[in-house]
Amino acid sequence: MEKLKRKIAISNILLGFLISLSGLGFLEVVESLGINYGQVGNNLPPPCEVINLLKLFKITKARIYDTNPQVLTAFAKSNIELIVTVDNQLLSTLMDPQQALQWVGTHIRPYFPATRITGIAVGNEIFTGDDTTLMTYLVPAMVSIHAALVKLGLDQFIQVSTPNSLAVLEESYPPSAGSFRSEINEIMPQFLQFLATTKAPFWINAYPYFAYKDDPTRVSLDYVLFNPNSGMTDRNTNLHYDNMLYAQVDAVIFSMAKMGYDGIEVMVSETGWPSKGDPNETGATAENAAIYNRNLLRRQMKDEGTPLRPNKRLEIYVFALFNEDMKPGPTSERNYGLLQPDGTMAYNVGLSPLSSSSSSSASISLTSDATQVKQREYKTLLCSIFLFLPFFQVFMSRQRLGIFWQ
Repeated sequence: MEKLKRKIAISNILLGFLISLSGLGFLEVVESLGINYGQVGNNLPPPCEVINLLKLFKITKARIYDTNPQVLTAFAKSNIELIVTVDNQLLSTLMDPQQALQWVGTHIRPYFPATRITGIAVGNEIFTGDDTTLMTYLVPAMVSIHAALVKLGLDQFIQVSTPNSLAVLEESYPPSAGSFRSEINEIMPQFLQFLATTKAPFWINAYPYFAYKDDPTRVSLDYVLFNPNSGMTDRNTNLHYDNMLYAQVDAVIFSMAKMGYDGIEVMVSETGWPSKGDPNETGATAENAAIYNRNLLRRQMKDEGTPLRPNKRLEIYVFALFNEDMKPGPTSERNYGLLQPDGTMAYNVGLSPLSSSSSSSASISLTSDATQVKQREYKTLLCSIFLFLPFFQVFMSRQRLGIFWQ
């Protein structure tokens, strides 16, 4: 009986998604985004159900923080690109080419290509940790893992990099003044040379939220939320920035260029905004989280680049898919999710699709005219019901036959 109740509840959630998300434009927008799928919770749905949620959102890229066999198996034939992660504590072992070959042979090869693994994140934020010895392990481990991919014929499909905290930068304002911290100046060129040689991206975890939380009186909330604002102009380049995220990314690009590496792609491996926080976590509200992610999605739908690289779309992975109740630290750490563990939305991202006679691509409206918004949402809702009702009927029939989520 409990299993039946759970299936019915899930079917109701899915129906809600199919109707509401199509009306909000989410199904079109997130095709250009990735999502971070963390699993530090005791109430999260199993991977097979997560796959269905991702497909309903039309999310085609995801990142996980391990190589969980259940997740890798569930992602098989889903056509969702997946970045997996090597735990920091494994780096010393994986410096050994034979150990790296064994690791790839055990954790990657058995699942590929059915599971579309496209990246291996070797550790996480190593360069800003306290373990200086671990820093020296990073590049050799990356070299060994890449060599293993080459030996197994997987290097043309899978990139190797490591996510970095924005704290790797000594300076980030203005972006043209960007530079890496002096204490990593010796090891950073080795890392950048690896990326340049293997044509892998520099992954950065960038959170404008932290800049606002730490100094809300001097940092413009509109600037960090992508809202209309006067922005800032870099006096050295005359490039204009209307949001902090793009400025942070360009600061990384300038930092690499100063070391002689100006052709490496930068990808945002994490960015997001918490919907809840402790009293001292200024700005951590559901309203701000909705605005940040809504505006971010809107920018991505336009295939935007940064002012320094306007013709190169910035690839971004939103943090995170779920609120994770077992994450340590302040309240905000457990409230970055777009979704609650039961699959319902943590807040309304609030996008609305509009047809366009001049372009085949989707466009969005964030008009404050309540009447126009309600009319569009009503029309979209009706279309959504007729579009997805057959799917839902098939879904319910399969559930009654017991062939969904056994």
